[in-house]
Amino acid sequence: MKTITINSLSELKMAAQNILENSGDETIFALNGKMGAGKTTLIKAFCDVLGVKEVVSSPTFSLVNEYSDKSNNSVFHFDFYRIKKLDEVYDIGYEEYFYSNCRCFIEWPELIAELLPENFVYILIDEIENGKRTISYKIKK
Repeated sequence: MKTITINSLSELKMAAQNILENSGDETIFALNGKMGAGKTTLIKAFCDVLGVKEVVSSPTFSLVNEYSDKSNNSVFHFDFYRIKKLDEVYDIGYEEYFYSNCRCFIEWPELIAELLPENFVYILIDEIENGKRTISYKIKK
């Protein structure tokens, strides 16, 4: 796993750029971390790097938000924190999103682990002292 230490929010965009550049053709990004670790904030940084102009916010109640990047490609942001059963994920047609070749950023992927594609970018955000974070990532195959 590669690890990036984030000392302040101003470094998040650089971290997002680094992860995107080192992810090859992968389009699924599974963000793991405790509540408040910064998953949504990192997704905002990814969207900033991708040129998304819309306001990026967590889709906690709708499960998925769709944005457009600078090339007008769709970018999907999922938050599965509130799902009670996998049927809810089937009901939104997750396969159309995950296999669309569009970037998908997923919060709380452990709740839908069995539905994740075979290949994806695993990202772990850990809080360390003084509000700093480590962001570790690797491509799972």
